Amino acid sequence: MTEEILKELDADGLRSVFLKYTRKAFESIPVIEKPRILDIGCGTGMPTLELARLSNGEITGIDIDQGALDQLNFKIKQQGLSERIKVYNRSAYNTKFEDETFDIIWEEGVIHLLDLKKALIECNRILKLNGFMISGEATNWADRKLKHFPNFGFKLIKQIPWEKECWWTEYYAPLEKKINQLRKKYDNLENIEEIHRHVTEIEMVKKNPAGFDCITYVMQKIN
Repeated sequence: MTEEILKELDADGLRSVFLKYTRKAFESIPVIEKPRILDIGCGTGMPTLELARLSNGEITGIDIDQGALDQLNFKIKQQGLSERIKVYNRSAYNTKFEDETFDIIWEEGVIHLLDLKKALIECNRILKLNGFMISGEATNWADRKLKHFPNFGFKLIKQIPWEKECWWTEYYAPLEKKINQLRKKYDNLENIEEIHRHVTEIEMVKKNPAGFDCITYVMQKIN
């Protein structure tokens, strides 16, 4: 029953609205023929799969959540992308890739959870010179931390702001509406862990929608 309820909720489907920012960021960098792209903290792979659609390259995803990777692997096989997308259970601090392996490193909402110095040292090591790092993060975090990126060889070349309060208007408000609809059909809905997590997030974002505004930064490795 839980699986049926979550399928009906389709939180991933609602969240896919933000892929427009993935596309804008990808389109903002020069065309690279068959790029090697690393998605850090890929999770269940919404941007990972989109990057495969946007490019003709080879996509690699890493995450330390094996459950999320299992879900992504299922999607990869389902969409016939096993030859182009590989995923690994690896830390962003020790990716185990060779120096200058990737043309592009991608991360959306992940690096703020990490030790910034350790993560950027590793990203610089595995990114090719003049390669690109795309970072989608909350504006209030980036305003404080972006000044540190040049210390690790990254130059900011473009900023792509998200619509104001879009996490509320485009995702959490529609999600709340769907959960309220499901409450009329099912008892004890919030006993489902994932539903409970969604409700907690909804209440948090509803109190301060502007506090979750985001911006995507396009950076280039210059040394």
